[in-house]
Amino acid sequence: MTATGFPAPSGIAVDSRFDGGNGDLVAIGTAGGRTVVDLAIRTDAGCSFRQWFDVRLSGIAGRPVTVRLLNAGSCTYPKGFDGYRPVVSTDRSRWTRVPGRYDGGVLSLDLDLDADQVELAYFAPYDLSAHADLVARAGSRPGVRRIRLGSTVDGRPLDALAMGTFDGSRPVCWIIGRQHPGETMASWWMEGALDRLTDAADPVAAGLRAAADLVVVPNMNPDGSFRGHLRANAAGANLNREWAAPTLARSPEVAVVRAAMLQTGVAFCLDVHGDEALPHNFIAGFEGIPDLRPGQLDLLARYRGRLDEVSPDFQTRIGYPAARPQTGDLSMCTNWVANTFGALAMTLEQPFKDCVEAPDADEGWSPAGCRRLARACLDVLAAMAPTLKTGYAR
Repeated sequence: MTATGFPAPSGIAVDSRFDGGNGDLVAIGTAGGRTVVDLAIRTDAGCSFRQWFDVRLSGIAGRPVTVRLLNAGSCTYPKGFDGYRPVVSTDRSRWTRVPGRYDGGVLSLDLDLDADQVELAYFAPYDLSAHADLVARAGSRPGVRRIRLGSTVDGRPLDALAMGTFDGSRPVCWIIGRQHPGETMASWWMEGALDRLTDAADPVAAGLRAAADLVVVPNMNPDGSFRGHLRANAAGANLNREWAAPTLARSPEVAVVRAAMLQTGVAFCLDVHGDEALPHNFIAGFEGIPDLRPGQLDLLARYRGRLDEVSPDFQTRIGYPAARPQTGDLSMCTNWVANTFGALAMTLEQPFKDCVEAPDADEGWSPAGCRRLARACLDVLAAMAPTLKTGYAR
């Protein structure tokens, strides 16, 4: 037999059955001299949410390819695709933006690459392997305890990292992220936060750890993350609507975190998210809670205002409208924590699109931006921590 070289791919292949993948092949055809790959975004299990996508295309080298997400217009937040640019990577290290065309129903983009394989996603993915590496790295550093809070619906561990004495002498600060698994910017933010918090040479981190006890839950929804969901866990629950009455059957992730908070008390809670439509970083507060305490809103204003001063990525002009008094939804983390403990609780929202305040033509809002914003958030928390007081459930 005569060797003739490695066989070339016979055509384009589409894969999404991997950790965090989402996007089913509908058809492959041709139009205008381009190969057209039609995809459909899968719905989260047990509910109607859908918007996250993450697919790998193989056999594309030298082929002009147009990818079309046929059901973009029927996704949960269709306005999120207005002015949106998807991210692509050929090495899963650097993620760059490509122009997107959204006609109100279909999101399209063109790929003209020399690489044989490319991954295309809604935002830079952060899979469970990366999460495990982050938890192991942070948890191995001095003064950090790695804790298994409980199990998810699918039986995965819910990881937390604790720093401090928890003897009641210092404020207890909680930081949680990725209740909504498709909001992978929360994991990139957590990476920046944990790398700084556990850096023994960082004076801000040292000051914060001397002034407060800290608990970090980097990924509240590992099941949804693995399944490629947008908002739900494996039982179809939107975790950020489960805080009033979580159950071990439907939302064990919230149930175990809430139980731990009731044990430690809470002075501060930051819940890290992403917003599909708004091209800004902003903070949503707890203005509508029924048991608003004196000084609570002053703390919220101080944190927002100081973050606006120290971070060019953050702003306070645009965000969600504040809830009217007595109308706060206590099924949401920020409202439940603020109402239960009288604490400073906030929801940090980051964009899927580019950030208007700090635009980047190549990467848009990116993992680097998320990590940078995390460092700024810790600057503000470190300055405020000595004035915070732990509250306990009434």
